[in-house]
Amino acid sequence: MAEDSLSEFTHRAHVFYFRDALLEQLPSPYEPNDVNRLTLAYFAVSALDLLNALDQVPAVDVIDWVYSLQVLPLSADDPRSSVINKEPVFGFRGSPSIGIRFCSNGTPPISYDGGHLASTYSALSILRILGDDLSCVEHEAVLNTVRGLQQPDGSFCPVQLGAERDLRFTYCAAAICSLLNNWKGMDVDKSVAYILSCQSYDDGFGMYPGLEAHGGGTYCALASLKLMGRLLNDNLHDQGLIAGVLDRTGLVGWCARRQTDCGGFQGRVNKLADTCYAFWVGGSLKMLGKYNLCDAAKLRSFLFTCQTKFGGFSKLPHGYPDLLHSYYGVCAFSLLEESGLQSLCPELGLSTRASYN
Repeated sequence: MAEDSLSEFTHRAHVFYFRDALLEQLPSPYEPNDVNRLTLAYFAVSALDLLNALDQVPAVDVIDWVYSLQVLPLSADDPRSSVINKEPVFGFRGSPSIGIRFCSNGTPPISYDGGHLASTYSALSILRILGDDLSCVEHEAVLNTVRGLQQPDGSFCPVQLGAERDLRFTYCAAAICSLLNNWKGMDVDKSVAYILSCQSYDDGFGMYPGLEAHGGGTYCALASLKLMGRLLNDNLHDQGLIAGVLDRTGLVGWCARRQTDCGGFQGRVNKLADTCYAFWVGGSLKMLGKYNLCDAAKLRSFLFTCQTKFGGFSKLPHGYPDLLHSYYGVCAFSLLEESGLQSLCPELGLSTRASYN
């Protein structure tokens, strides 16, 4: 792209970008991410919501498609039900890439198939945004699955067969429980203890204990604590826990220092500023009540260098857009209170309207 920067938020171009991403065939570089199709749809639908453009979404069709990806318990007369229905496999799969047929009522589990915490979070978010009442979600099966994926140390695996165990999936579990308004899906005290064990020596949070502090890990930690109602006091002993102390003052300083000279936020020390961290780190400051420490004018200027003439945002200045960075670019402008955008609930990653409807 040319090095000239756009100097205003191109609302109409962004609407077209996300509408086309949702309704048209994505470019071939997205093929390796087909298993995450539900998350890509979440980026598009939530962005259109923030852009006040939900009229561009065929809500009934999208809701039916989301429900087709729900993994349902087996009927009682199925000889496998006594075993499979007790396993933590329910929720929403990321796509129909395993060859399942479309069925708006969802499909029962098959071998090597099951829900995924991130996909379940994306599914519930889309349904909430589009005004679905979640009555067709198998609440008990989902919550039992989430609980079954919690590990002895309080962390979560995203799927039954095991995978990474880090703060991303603690966050997904907390968001699922919040969206379903039922916390039986997790041992909250164990989760809080795990989260606090991820706070690094320099006060940010790594993705799991002992790792370098990271903007994404810090967001997941704070958003989880806020959803759990545990981000109220600096000292978590005040709430009857023995998990440890959240160093809020040091954490605020760590987040504030992630804004670089170019105006954007970096995810880690000595890294380049990146569009998505305007949400991950900016949202963290917002949840801590310290967003005023962000230099808003400089951040806007940086984001304009990542805004593309095609609509959407690139990861780094003067690049090409992708759905993840485009969505979090819109979220960043919502935090900056850009005219024409809905307000953002940072802990759920949804508009305030969708978060509390």
